[in-house]
Amino acid sequence: MQTIEQSIDVNVPVSTAYNQWTQFEEFPQFMEGVESVKQVDDTHLHWVAEVAGKRHEWDAEVAEQRPDERVAWKATDGKANAGVVTFHRIDDSTTRVMVQMDWEPEGVVESAGAAVGADDRRVKSDLERFKKLIESKGSESGAWRGEVDQGSRVG
Repeated sequence: MQTIEQSIDVNVPVSTAYNQWTQFEEFPQFMEGVESVKQVDDTHLHWVAEVAGKRHEWDAEVAEQRPDERVAWKATDGKANAGVVTFHRIDDSTTRVMVQMDWEPEGVVESAGAAVGADDRRVKSDLERFKKLIESKGSESGAWRGEVDQGSRVG
């Protein structure tokens, strides 16, 4: 497994950054290679993305979600990956968004890309596009404030 850790400070309140991140179907607006994310229900997503020139589809489950704090996920089939995004209040108008993700490269191209840090650079670029998106809008396009624990909605 490869581990990616990246963070970025965005100039919006923590609730705004968190709320926008919960709009999973809008991920293609800032995530390179992501063609679509379909929210099946409160805790299940279907992803379609291009990774190292190959199209992949996989299902993921939101394993944990706490408003203004964290969203954790794990793939349930297809492309092996899991991770957590955490939201840290710096001050009233600044939030640090941190991504920690584990994924399993498939084949020579993905393994070589991971070895030279291409995956880290992609996530860093995705976070930079998220920053530009949320700061230019100034507010979130929607919000889901429910809580999830061990893959089940609790709030």
